[in-house]
Amino acid sequence: MAHDPLVSIVVPAHNAEVTLARSLDCLLDQEIVDWEAIIVDDASTDRTPAIIAGYVEHDARFRMLSSCAYSAAGARNSGMSKARGHWLMFLDADDWVDASFLAKMLAALEAAPDAVAAYCGSRRVMPDGELTPSSIATEVAIQPFETFARRCAIRTHALLVDRKTIVELGGFDVSLRTCEDWDLWQRLARLGKHWVMVDEPLAFYRVSPDSLTRNSTQMLADAEIVIARGFSADPRVKHPASAHANGAIEANGRTASEALAWFALWNAASDCGCGSRSINPQSLRALPAGRKWAREIAKVAFDGLMVGSLSVPAQLAARWDRFGGSLTELIIELGKVWNNPDAARRVQYHFEQMLLDVDDLAAPRRLARTLGIRVDARNPASIEVPEGIDQIYAHLMMDGQIEALVQFGVLGKVTKRHWIELILNFVPPERLIRNLSGHKRMASRFWKSAARLAGRSPVYAPQKGAGADKSNMFAAEALLSIAGRRSDPDSHFGKLARLAAEARRLVGSSAEATEPLAAPRRAPAADGHDNDRTSYWNRYFESEDPWNYGSPYEQEKYERQLEILPAGPIGRALELACAEGHFTRQLAPRVGHLTATDISAVAVGRARARCSDQPNVEFGVLDFSADTLPGEMDLIVCSEVLYYLDDLTELRRIAKKVIEALAPGGSFISAHAFVLGDNVERTGFDWNTFGAQVISETLATTEGLVLEQSIQTELYRIDRFRRLSPGDVATEPMIDHVPIRAPVEIGVARNIVWGGARALRRDVARSERRQRIPVLMYHSVSDEGPAALARFRLTPAAFASQMAWLRANGFHAIRSEQLEGFIANRHPFVGRPVLITFDDGFQNFADHAWPTLRANDLTAEVFLVTDLVGESAQWDADSGPPTQLMDARTVRRLAAEGAFFGSHLATHRAIDGLSSSDLAAELLRSRMFIERWTDRPTTAFAAPFSVTDRRLGRLAKECGYRIGFGGRHGPADLDCDPIDLPRIEIRGDRSLDYFVARVEAVLE
Repeated sequence: MAHDPLVSIVVPAHNAEVTLARSLDCLLDQEIVDWEAIIVDDASTDRTPAIIAGYVEHDARFRMLSSCAYSAAGARNSGMSKARGHWLMFLDADDWVDASFLAKMLAALEAAPDAVAAYCGSRRVMPDGELTPSSIATEVAIQPFETFARRCAIRTHALLVDRKTIVELGGFDVSLRTCEDWDLWQRLARLGKHWVMVDEPLAFYRVSPDSLTRNSTQMLADAEIVIARGFSADPRVKHPASAHANGAIEANGRTASEALAWFALWNAASDCGCGSRSINPQSLRALPAGRKWAREIAKVAFDGLMVGSLSVPAQLAARWDRFGGSLTELIIELGKVWNNPDAARRVQYHFEQMLLDVDDLAAPRRLARTLGIRVDARNPASIEVPEGIDQIYAHLMMDGQIEALVQFGVLGKVTKRHWIELILNFVPPERLIRNLSGHKRMASRFWKSAARLAGRSPVYAPQKGAGADKSNMFAAEALLSIAGRRSDPDSHFGKLARLAAEARRLVGSSAEATEPLAAPRRAPAADGHDNDRTSYWNRYFESEDPWNYGSPYEQEKYERQLEILPAGPIGRALELACAEGHFTRQLAPRVGHLTATDISAVAVGRARARCSDQPNVEFGVLDFSADTLPGEMDLIVCSEVLYYLDDLTELRRIAKKVIEALAPGGSFISAHAFVLGDNVERTGFDWNTFGAQVISETLATTEGLVLEQSIQTELYRIDRFRRLSPGDVATEPMIDHVPIRAPVEIGVARNIVWGGARALRRDVARSERRQRIPVLMYHSVSDEGPAALARFRLTPAAFASQMAWLRANGFHAIRSEQLEGFIANRHPFVGRPVLITFDDGFQNFADHAWPTLRANDLTAEVFLVTDLVGESAQWDADSGPPTQLMDARTVRRLAAEGAFFGSHLATHRAIDGLSSSDLAAELLRSRMFIERWTDRPTTAFAAPFSVTDRRLGRLAKECGYRIGFGGRHGPADLDCDPIDLPRIEIRGDRSLDYFVARVEAVLE
């Protein structure tokens, strides 16, 4: 009985005399010898039969069949019918595999006994022998049928498959001139069985000018049939997996029409490569125009172009003149089909970068929008920018080696000065001057310039240590001097200046109102006189009503102080720290005579004027700590001032003074807030002092003073103490717990930590230094909105919980400018800083987020879309009703209240689809409008959709920005580039625990 080999290899051959031997030799080289090769001569008219006969004669494992199928599919079917092996391989007569192919594929199949097929990576071989990079479709091992329903992801000979299964499936469809292998793999995958991947390029595929893969019309027609089969039931497969019985799943837009459009794109690019245009751009309509697909579209076009032009990647840029025009036209047509020129421009940028990333730039490469060049870093020359070019891709060369790769947007001629400024960002000056001593003329000019700028003699004498730093500075200045400082209107910076002038004119001509910002309340000055209490409080009262005494919260507190007054007539009363007399006026009618005092003469003056119609009130300037208190008082009132004493020793001394000033039986009323320093576990004010609890305890332990009544709220307590008369016996005090009904205004609320604190800001500021911080990225805060945007929207309650957690855990908010300062100075972050950012500038930030931030003593930086302020977020229109954006008046109000603003550019278009000129114009216009509205410099931007490219950072700096947030995710640290900072997205579909975990991970 004849031995059945482990593997049968079917080799169809038609007029293959040039390539057949290479294909058959690779079989002889295999490490596994248990195989048979069935070579099917398909009506060859050259030496192919003789070559086959020679191999058959010398090795019995080769067998020959004759066929008149005139197609690879028919010839393969003929060979397959004679095959005896368990596993089947199809090898075309111009391809080959690595010597380890069978061994590695069989090993993978042995390790996965349930697998129906094994596949490997492959490389194309161009006519000149050059190899393309390896490619492999990893998704086949995960979702084989969903993959093959849409595309042919594997080379014919990169597969080892179960023979019996292929026979049962009926073999190749001979009605298809192309795509017949795709059709068979699709049927095989519909069975739902396992495919195993060997992640190595073991298969080599020869690309020929006469290959059917370059017949795009036929390819597209056959692909349409195969794709249609993939998205429907296929009666040829008798036992499909239930999940695939009715075809592929059209989820997330991955439809049959889209699959055909991707295949049409590949063929259209291939056509461009070989100089033809047979694909109608309308066949590309179903391609997704979204930003995330731009690079994938460019990759598919890149791959098709390689085959069409018979070029490996490194050759494409140099051959641009052959196909660049038609390919660019194809991409422009794609933008028209989409009605989205930005999307097409994005694809073009991606495509050109792919070309130049694999090119050595041995000669200048002028593409459609990009100029690729080499630049002598030590002696750069001005570059005239050809029409249509708006970015430069350059290798900075030193000593024949690439020192750095730079890519930047360009508006006009790149002058020598421009090059030098750019080069100094990438190459240390000392490297630029190294080895220049042999070039005497250049070195002389260099050092004369350096000396002229530095005021030193032209002597080349770089020193070690500190002197080396000066040498570097002189080197940089000298290079800039050599370049010259004359402006050129046709240069990049000349045209940038014109764009800036246009932006200024636009901002200046805006009809939007420009009323000045409201002046913020003046805080007490902090200088060397702060230890002088009198001077401090006089400065505190420079602005009238500094504590908002007329607020509902303060008035409710006054009412409760009046409620706690002792019963019966009150003869003589003393008010300590009467401030501007607001409570004085209410207390006066309740007593016979009132002496109202304050340390500040300014405050006393206002109080006297306020109570001028109260004849029983006299006013005086009194420092109750240093001065003697008037005696024999029936009542002393002291509200919200004992916190300012130096320490408990002074508090105890004041308590004794109060007893001495009271008549026997007289009352002392103390009204003070709870402070976290007394008890960090309960709600309190985050002040660096003692509070109501300690004050009350101290007074209660003062001999001769007894607590009679206390009214306590969550935020403060009001106590009435009595000086015991001889023979008096203290009774149990009456304690009343009452709610706060009045609204707590923002000036008060921002100092409160509700529910207590886990860490105090002042404590962590003393004890913690860190290398990184969280920069939080929010968008919308609202209870309502489109379901599709739920990820970008937090409810007000969820946002409030997050901000309360930050406050309770000792975080303080910083601005992007402060973050930049830490990075620039390499200064560790102090305490627990957090930068809170909001993209887009929705009105719900003003309505919901900003009040919550202020109430937690936090601030945020909001990035505005300046052309659309006061309108709505039209970029989200496809997801539901667009959200309202803040108008300029709201921005101005919030800026006055302490919010900060940056640029989200002018139109919210993704920057990678903007021309360099449009990008610069948006950066400039947006910055100038925000500066007008906020009356502050605008130095920060956030890229719309978090999309960046290599142009953005430098162009943003040239437009006046210093800080940028792009697409990087994670915490910001001291090693970050300030123009490309990362952020942590805070999603609306995540819990508070998830938020806490993300933030705490940064602290670890």
